[in-house]
Amino acid sequence: MGACSQTPKELLTAAQQTEQYLPFLKGKKVGFVGNHNSIIESPVGYRHMVDSLVQLGINITKVFGPEHGFRGNAPDGEIIQDGKDLKTAIPIVSLYWKNKKPSVDQLSDIDLMLFDMQSVGVRFYTYLSTLHLVMEACAENNIPLIILDRPNPNGHYIDGPVLDLNHSTFVGMHPIPIVYGMTLGEMAQMIVGEKWLDTAIALDLKVIPLANYHRQEGIELPFPPSPNLPNAQAVALYPSLCLLEPTKISIGRGTDKQFQIYGHPDFQSDFQFTPQPNEGSKYPKLEGKLCKGVNLQSESKPQKIRLEYLLQAYADSQNKEDFFLDSFERIAGNAELRKQIQQGMNAIQIRASWEPKLSQFKRKRKQYLIYPDE
Repeated sequence: MGACSQTPKELLTAAQQTEQYLPFLKGKKVGFVGNHNSIIESPVGYRHMVDSLVQLGINITKVFGPEHGFRGNAPDGEIIQDGKDLKTAIPIVSLYWKNKKPSVDQLSDIDLMLFDMQSVGVRFYTYLSTLHLVMEACAENNIPLIILDRPNPNGHYIDGPVLDLNHSTFVGMHPIPIVYGMTLGEMAQMIVGEKWLDTAIALDLKVIPLANYHRQEGIELPFPPSPNLPNAQAVALYPSLCLLEPTKISIGRGTDKQFQIYGHPDFQSDFQFTPQPNEGSKYPKLEGKLCKGVNLQSESKPQKIRLEYLLQAYADSQNKEDFFLDSFERIAGNAELRKQIQQGMNAIQIRASWEPKLSQFKRKRKQYLIYPDE
């Protein structure tokens, strides 16, 4: 991937603007929430934020790591254990699996929490849920939270069904659409403003903004945000193809084209692939089976969720009764989408059903924006 850059002025992440946040950290016992994308660019290349802060004399007492781990190399769904960072010997607390929210004991030696993670602007990408639970824990324990904002590579559009809170899980906690067009800093302001935290205690929140950021297509991240989003094409197609994840269809896990292809052994196609265990997926769906399907590597970047992938895959399936997995509603965010597809509704009809709540979200969203819409 290329660097996070835009014209005519250079895009600067909050992490790069050290003068904006270092004064708040000095003399404090700092907790850090981040992963392998918590990086800062320097004349000699990229450095991890923890390494950089330690060198600057900041007292990082504990690191909290999300799904994929602090250094970002664990497969999706992998149990992440607590431990110590091999490079700095700082204790690491896992915020994935059973312990998703920092406990009172884990926060006992922290004066201030610093959050710096790269998300992709999609509801079911779990870093947003990690942010929410960190915010809640900080509020309950009277710990100020500083968020170092990063760009949203899918920030140029808003689309998808708004989550029905009856289907709220760790892969979707908020009544927002699949693609919400906000940075994590903006989302944090919305979470506070809409009173979505499960606590009445006020959060001491500060968002350090990006400089020269515009919501536009074309932002590429310097490193893959997670093991199964290896490049800009995967990041762009993720909101659309993840709707195929909770079905019997493979979306390329267990290949080097994750979220850029999809297929199934029953399909008829010249394009073929065979999922095998790899770094991003130890047990990929349809492991060892020859899948035939569609290669989307050359597709243009979406301006909306492409429902046609899901609709076509359903139409091409020989046995439609077992097409959907039990987890489909967790990703869709409602109980309607499965029924709409089974009833033969087309993309236009399905989109029309999203519109009332989507329009309401767009209006509500405006009051929490840090950066203007284009």
